[in-house]
Amino acid sequence: MSEPAPRAAKHPLVCAIAYDGLCTFEFGIAVELFALPRPEFENWYRFATVKAEPGPIRALGGITLDADDNLDLLQEASLIIVPGWRGADAPVPEPLCAALRAAYNNGARVASICSGVFVLAAAGLLSGKRATTHWRYTDKLADLYPDLTVDPDVLFVENDRVFTSAGSAAGLDLGLHIIRQDYGAQVAASVARRLVLPAQRDGGQRQFVPRPEPKARVGSGLAALQDQIRASLNEDWSIERMASTAATSGRTLARRFHEEAGTTPLTWLKGERISRAAELLENGSIPLPDVWESCGFGSAETFRREFRKTMGVPPVRYRERLGAL
Repeated sequence: MSEPAPRAAKHPLVCAIAYDGLCTFEFGIAVELFALPRPEFENWYRFATVKAEPGPIRALGGITLDADDNLDLLQEASLIIVPGWRGADAPVPEPLCAALRAAYNNGARVASICSGVFVLAAAGLLSGKRATTHWRYTDKLADLYPDLTVDPDVLFVENDRVFTSAGSAAGLDLGLHIIRQDYGAQVAASVARRLVLPAQRDGGQRQFVPRPEPKARVGSGLAALQDQIRASLNEDWSIERMASTAATSGRTLARRFHEEAGTTPLTWLKGERISRAAELLENGSIPLPDVWESCGFGSAETFRREFRKTMGVPPVRYRERLGAL
């Protein structure tokens, strides 16, 4: 299949918003993705830092920066990036909101990284739309802006030229998604390789998969049981077999798992199987049937269902997002 022709205009302008209290990492993501010179590509972005307000711009980490470009430049932007914000309750200057609305109405795309979503919401750009942010802020966002739909369990959301991403590093996934739209998959993959990142993580993938870590207890015998199960995940591990292996009763086993792992034995077992399957999927040389069989899922259907329920994407998509196919 031939690579799609680039859809971006010649040297489209990307503007990153800077403000006092700037989130350094999120701003750095915008710079790394869109400002870094890439002579290997004939057509690439232009980049400008636009001050959201007058005065010095002090960034986290003791950095101070300045920029000559003001909000008027946003009228020329193809893409505007808001790299975080100084607080969910921090007011957003009306001149910034007005400039974002005018640029959006002029055809610009607008994107936020992490808490930058509060700026887009304050500007009214998310009204009636679906959006996401870092999982720590999703409830706050929903409370402050009940007119938008908050999805707490995805990496990024695209909705009518408005893009929102989850926690800081998800801004990299969103940026690669935008580059892929503008210049095609091969160019985005090249940028990802330079950053030593997966070529693609699907926007619908979950922000994180919570798995309680076991707390080691001397003499409990649970650690030895867990190690034995991990070494033979392809085998049938019923509650009865677990209890027999640990030389205890099923009730006592359940109590120990609750105390030490924060979950039930079978839920822990499923988590271990999903985790092992994810590791094997990241190795593109292992056929899918071998993955689910070696992890003890019993059938391909069970494997697909349980993997998607936990990871948010089906096994094939999980493998594809890593560029392993």
